[in-house]
Amino acid sequence: MVNVAANVWTNAANDPDRVALRSSRGDLTYGQLRSASSRVAGAVKAAGLQPLDRVVFIAPSIIEFPVVYYGLHAAGVSVITMNTMATAPEIGYVLDDSEAVLVLVWHECADAARAAAADRGLDLWIVDEGASFDAEPVEVAHDHAPDDTAIILYTSGTTGRPKGVELTASNLLDTTSSFLPVLALSEDDRFGTALPLFHVYGQAVVMNTVLVTGSSLSVLSPFEPTAMLEMLRRDRLTAMAGVPTMWNAMLHAAADYGPSDFEHLRLATSGGASLPVEVMRAFNERFDCAILEGYGLTESTGAATFNDINRVQKAGTVGPALPRSQIEVRDAEGTPVAAGTVGEVFIKGPTIMKGYRNRPEATAEDLQDGWLKTGDLGTLDEDGYLSIVDRAKDLIIRGGYNVYPREVEEILYEHPDIVEVAVVGVPDDHFGEEVAAVIALRPGSTATGQEIRAWAKVQLSAYKVPRLFQFVESLPKGATGKILKREIDRDAIRVAAAGATA
Repeated sequence: MVNVAANVWTNAANDPDRVALRSSRGDLTYGQLRSASSRVAGAVKAAGLQPLDRVVFIAPSIIEFPVVYYGLHAAGVSVITMNTMATAPEIGYVLDDSEAVLVLVWHECADAARAAAADRGLDLWIVDEGASFDAEPVEVAHDHAPDDTAIILYTSGTTGRPKGVELTASNLLDTTSSFLPVLALSEDDRFGTALPLFHVYGQAVVMNTVLVTGSSLSVLSPFEPTAMLEMLRRDRLTAMAGVPTMWNAMLHAAADYGPSDFEHLRLATSGGASLPVEVMRAFNERFDCAILEGYGLTESTGAATFNDINRVQKAGTVGPALPRSQIEVRDAEGTPVAAGTVGEVFIKGPTIMKGYRNRPEATAEDLQDGWLKTGDLGTLDEDGYLSIVDRAKDLIIRGGYNVYPREVEEILYEHPDIVEVAVVGVPDDHFGEEVAAVIALRPGSTATGQEIRAWAKVQLSAYKVPRLFQFVESLPKGATGKILKREIDRDAIRVAAAGATA
């Protein structure tokens, strides 16, 4: 059967009393997870939804997330998970683009979804603690065709509106099977994370892999370094997953913890952004545990390369290709380059997306003969280990969250006082990158960065809102009038922002 829910439910049949999920509010066994999610599936089917109908689901990293998530998969619908900080306009765009027929949302972040659903006359189901649905349980998960769209995750490049990445039922299962051997997980592992489960890394790479294996998954939301350390100690975690800012924050918060608190920890994984080698070194020294870095995109179901636990670890690299995947680094003409030469990274394998929903031209541009054109620049060494050098696109990664400048710019251009704007990433010690806006105001305007930031917060999720502002008479442009972001001085932005807050 091709359905990730069916693979998770198998663990309930084999050992229903084994713990599947842990949190500060209590645990959930595999039997309880199956029982609760089967009722979610029953409620969806009783409502008349058909397989491959689109359903939007919004919730933080709580034990109710997998309950609802696997229930939706068991019902056979295409699941669209979204950031809990999404605004009503952002949710509305996804509802329209995906032609969704139902919205489920965690009760504590329901306002924006309620408004977006009401505007479109869509049903909205509130998910409360326990995710209890009074419905006849579905005993057997829907059997997908391998190429059926199981999930749609919205992402965007540096141009245009967000695109729906269609990932198939087999993509999800192939991702779990790719990571199982390189992580060497077993049923006895106790995995923990504070990653957002609505994101491909937390969802497809971590949650699915852990629960298909039969391990337990401890979840935390929101991330707070001391709380993460407490979870590590409380649940005697053997493995953790995070992004670089999480590891750095935990290092600075670990003063009151000794080696005995970390004695069970054998594995830590990092993704979402480049991990500084110094953070990796300090973590290994403090926790006596190596952080294994990997690389993937939403379009590759989060899977491409990983520093395999069974192989030599190379700090500063994101490891070799995962099993059954291939990596090439190519020049501008599309020819593979020699080891150590910088070029664009291409990925091929069973985890590569089906395509962008209703965007055949964008799909054809990024999928070439089965190879995913990533837009990232990197090098391969003689042993096939990949190092990411830079991003060809202008993507900003702030604390593990993707921020797409064009989307922010389009909102800022709606401000009546803004004539020109460029949104760029500025290096930041804590978040990795901070969102900055370089703005040319209309003549006579006295708008400040603080005022513009407050205005933008109504339209954008909090992590997308610029924190740094620089005001200029005009932005640098090329001969065609295109704004040249490469000529924007990031240091000057920091100076200008410091002066504005002094």
